[in-house]
Amino acid sequence: MAAAAPAAAASPEAPAVSGSADPETGDEDSREVRVLQSLRGRIYEAKNLLPYLGPNKMRDCFCTINLDQEEVYRTQVVEKSLSPYFSEEFYFEIPRTFQYLSFYVYDKNVLQRDLRIGKVAIKKEDLCSHSGKETWFSLQPIDSNSEVQGKVHLELRLNELITENGTVCQQLVVHIKACHGLPLINGQSCDPYATVSLVGPSRNDQKKTKVKKKTSNPQFNEVFYFEVTRSSSYSRKSQFQVEEEDIEKLEIRIDLWNNENLVQDVFLGEIKVPVNVLRSDSFHQAWYLLQPRDNGNKSSKTDDLGSLLLTLCYTEDCVLPSEYYGPLKTLLLKSPDVQPVSASAAYILGEICQDQKDAVLPLVRLLLHHNKLVPFITAVAELDLKDTPDANAIFRGNSLATQCLTEMMKIVGGHYLKVTLKPVLDEICESSKSCEIDPVKLKEGDNVENNKENLYYYVDKVFNTIVGSSVSCPTVMCDIFYSLRQMAAKKFPNHPHVQYSAVSSFVFLRFFAVAILSPHAFHLRPHYPDTQTVRTLTLISKTIQIIGNWGCQSRKKSRFKKSVMCEFLKMFQEERYFTDVKKFLDEISSTETKESSGTSEPVHLKEGEMYKRAQGRTRIGKKNFKKRWFCLTSRELTYHRQQGKDAIYTIPVKNILAVEKLEEGSFNKKNMFQVIHTEKTLYIQANNCVEANEWIDVLCRVSRCNHNRLSSFHPSAYLNGNWLCCQETSESTPGCKPCTAGIPADIQIDIDEDRETERIYSIFTLSLLKLQKMEETCGSIAVYQGPQKEPGYSKFTIEDSVATFKTIQQIKSTIEKLDEPHEKYRKKRSSSAKYGSKENPIVGKIS
Repeated sequence: MAAAAPAAAASPEAPAVSGSADPETGDEDSREVRVLQSLRGRIYEAKNLLPYLGPNKMRDCFCTINLDQEEVYRTQVVEKSLSPYFSEEFYFEIPRTFQYLSFYVYDKNVLQRDLRIGKVAIKKEDLCSHSGKETWFSLQPIDSNSEVQGKVHLELRLNELITENGTVCQQLVVHIKACHGLPLINGQSCDPYATVSLVGPSRNDQKKTKVKKKTSNPQFNEVFYFEVTRSSSYSRKSQFQVEEEDIEKLEIRIDLWNNENLVQDVFLGEIKVPVNVLRSDSFHQAWYLLQPRDNGNKSSKTDDLGSLLLTLCYTEDCVLPSEYYGPLKTLLLKSPDVQPVSASAAYILGEICQDQKDAVLPLVRLLLHHNKLVPFITAVAELDLKDTPDANAIFRGNSLATQCLTEMMKIVGGHYLKVTLKPVLDEICESSKSCEIDPVKLKEGDNVENNKENLYYYVDKVFNTIVGSSVSCPTVMCDIFYSLRQMAAKKFPNHPHVQYSAVSSFVFLRFFAVAILSPHAFHLRPHYPDTQTVRTLTLISKTIQIIGNWGCQSRKKSRFKKSVMCEFLKMFQEERYFTDVKKFLDEISSTETKESSGTSEPVHLKEGEMYKRAQGRTRIGKKNFKKRWFCLTSRELTYHRQQGKDAIYTIPVKNILAVEKLEEGSFNKKNMFQVIHTEKTLYIQANNCVEANEWIDVLCRVSRCNHNRLSSFHPSAYLNGNWLCCQETSESTPGCKPCTAGIPADIQIDIDEDRETERIYSIFTLSLLKLQKMEETCGSIAVYQGPQKEPGYSKFTIEDSVATFKTIQQIKSTIEKLDEPHEKYRKKRSSSAKYGSKENPIVGKIS
């Protein structure tokens, strides 16, 4: 069962595991179950980091997130601090299995390699225990011998051999078959080899495999022989079996290394298997997880390294076929029509969830997918207004209504933000203009008046861009803003400006201002900006919030606490700013149909640095890989020698025939995918598995409506005159594998409704005790005719106890029916993934 945390829509390429039950036939293998993982959370801050020795004790710090040893996320650099404050949220789908989730704190070094200060490593099975909690983790020391990942396939056999003189001796046969999932070394696949040792009290016999070049999944298939009987000098020698004390003391040790040629080889991990596994059976075969090197349990002063504050929510959802989710989806989709809305299944979900945010994302996506979100938000917002006595406090809280609307804007407003803000944010981030207006924070040589002019120019440009963008505002946002405005005016008829503040509190405060402050989080910029740019964006964001709020007030006064900002804000107290805000809010809260102006200009969807395989040949006749800056818009995929330079190759989106993963064996490189288009296939290597998954996903989405898309593809490359996958010799041979199917048709709102319903099922399951308590509260209210919120009962909002009780009964019945196929799948999964299999490898020694 999944942990209590929401997950966004699944990628079309997410991994699948077969083996669910057909609801009609009961056949466990006739349907497909998808096992989908995701991680979200926040890196808040570090504290008490080790200072430098010497006069300059401060550090320039950043933090990374790693799946085992693969970096998948990096924060901005916080300069000159031993308690850096990051406050960065993250979310990504996890496209592969992993053993540890690790957070590394680095000290940025311009001239040398960045220094790793310490790490937090959490086992996958322990992630759920930290779900949703703010936790301080002590930083652990980083030892190269402890940085391991991957697994080894091993076979042991005990043979009896007759020697030339007729005696019988025992021989241990060690067959090291393969390894899987070894780490990348400096971003590339390693050159691994293994040492195989038989270790005992007085012996250490070691042998070595051949080196396998450029692979993280080496196939060794090498066999080694060791004699395990006692030497002939021992008087109590047994010629026919290994004596008990021998077996108890002997073990096989496999050490994995990366061959470095001219420098010291890099340790990749080890396993130790006691020979006594063969005591009852002369044959043993299993997969083992590689372990850190045994360093004698040396103690380390972990307290001295500092600590890191994190919030984590890991989910693993087993998504059944669509047929199973019908009853629960029907119950949830009825919610906007239930009277009162507090008696609906969707509202009850938000009431009983430990963290309301967990319920909001899957609920919003599901209702949005079925065009039910506008009436639901309208209903719950109206419930909010009943408890709002002050017009100035309208929609300022963190209620179910405000959270649903905020999440909806993130989902449907991505295109709107790119059309509106991306060009001006690119200009700000790529410029080196200083905008600091606080004299205390000025750098040497800065001029306050010049900086004020720079800041005014940027704020004015951002403001004009926003207030002129109403034609691009998504229809669903306009519809909800219209409803909010009407409700606010009706609730507070004597406050004419409340109808504007009801809309402004969302579109300025929770949408544009947040996107300006964190452009990377909204995919408006590929990287976090530097410290100076962060400060500039912060000042712009604060100013835009205040101007947006002024347009909704009768008094045009600044109440900003800092006098520096008060002086600056006087530059915007012109009538045109207030008029433009009101005009903009009028336009986006109108019910008139709008045609997006974004169709006339290409929309930037994703960009970043990756490696591509050369299309032609070099002078020496070999294909090579080069680092390039890739940019995808709604019209074309381009790559450039550097960011900001002219494109050196362009693929129109309409010419993309398929986008698929590429087998590692093609070029002995991980995280590769292929863009198959009308000219020639483009092979690309991403920096990590998450980035590769995201690029494949967005390229599939933007090209899925192409009429000439392929139905099959080659999962490997065409090299040396034949396809590596099917061995066909003609480069034009049709693909040997079906292209990825099941991609949703809606490019703007790509929602996996089964995934979202599974999340909601998981939340209901984890909240059964609270659901039971709410049910008991309904009974108490019905008996004693208590008020809506009776402290003696609970904190639940219950307007109609009878209707709420009936809905709870329906929820419980639906959840119980879904429990059955989940339990069947769990049993099948546990029985099929035997301990020691590749899916469930052995950890450490076994007895």
